[in-house]
Amino acid sequence: MPNLPDVVLWSIPAFVLLTVVEVISVRLRPDEDAAGYETKDAVTSVGMGLGSLAFDALWKIPIVAIYTAVYELTPLRVPVLWWTVPLMLLAQDFLYYWQHRGHHVIRVLWACHVVHHSSRRFNLTTALRQPWTSVTGWPFYLPLIALGVHPAAVAFCYSINLVYQFWIHTERVGKLPRPFEFVLNTPSHHRVHHASQGGYLDRNFGGILIVWDRMFGSWVGETERPVYGLTKNIETYNPLRVATHEYAAIARDVRAAGDWRERAGRVFRGPGWQPRPRTAPHHDQTAPEPAA
Repeated sequence: MPNLPDVVLWSIPAFVLLTVVEVISVRLRPDEDAAGYETKDAVTSVGMGLGSLAFDALWKIPIVAIYTAVYELTPLRVPVLWWTVPLMLLAQDFLYYWQHRGHHVIRVLWACHVVHHSSRRFNLTTALRQPWTSVTGWPFYLPLIALGVHPAAVAFCYSINLVYQFWIHTERVGKLPRPFEFVLNTPSHHRVHHASQGGYLDRNFGGILIVWDRMFGSWVGETERPVYGLTKNIETYNPLRVATHEYAAIARDVRAAGDWRERAGRVFRGPGWQPRPRTAPHHDQTAPEPAA
């Protein structure tokens, strides 16, 4: 088993320091047009992050078991070396793009990911607003395991991706020089991703790199100021409701569905999917010709 550091654990002091710096900068030099901070919102985001650590520890048990079984079955092996780790990171970032995109276009997956988008603020605490049902992401990384990448190396790459994305949750950083904006996921790109305007919806899914969005047609640049949150915002700071509100909405829609096709659509189609309205059967209302 490769001896790899716990990237998230080692990054916690940096998370705290950067958040304190951002809070101070907002107080000293506020931007009236920015979403800024709100105490209850920030506390909820931090609470969601702490809760996700506990739930992730539980989800890891079945996920590690599945990954280990697949790793033992494949004859392939990718060693953890100085030159293979960047390739693993590149492959993981590519698969993360599809994981992230899938969690926006399939409603049952969106029910997990919607937690991260539920804040109407956009600051470094928003990065901590993580779901408690992250078990939905593991199938997207099975190709790496099947190709012989050790499960610990996959977890290491995923952690680096997660840590990188912390700093892009801010309004205090404008657009970076064009080469960085073209290749990397930046605060500007991620502000678009968290916006609820129609032209910004379901865009900029990249983790570390934004090139995947450019390649697969999901990139949009930041022009107008984003409006953060959901198209239908939730009016709660209760962590349990934040974590489960979309699952509850799916359950209500499935109960109210008219048939199994609609039930499946409510679960596996997009978050905004609606069934076609039923039309009454057509009846010819033309009066019959009078008899001669």
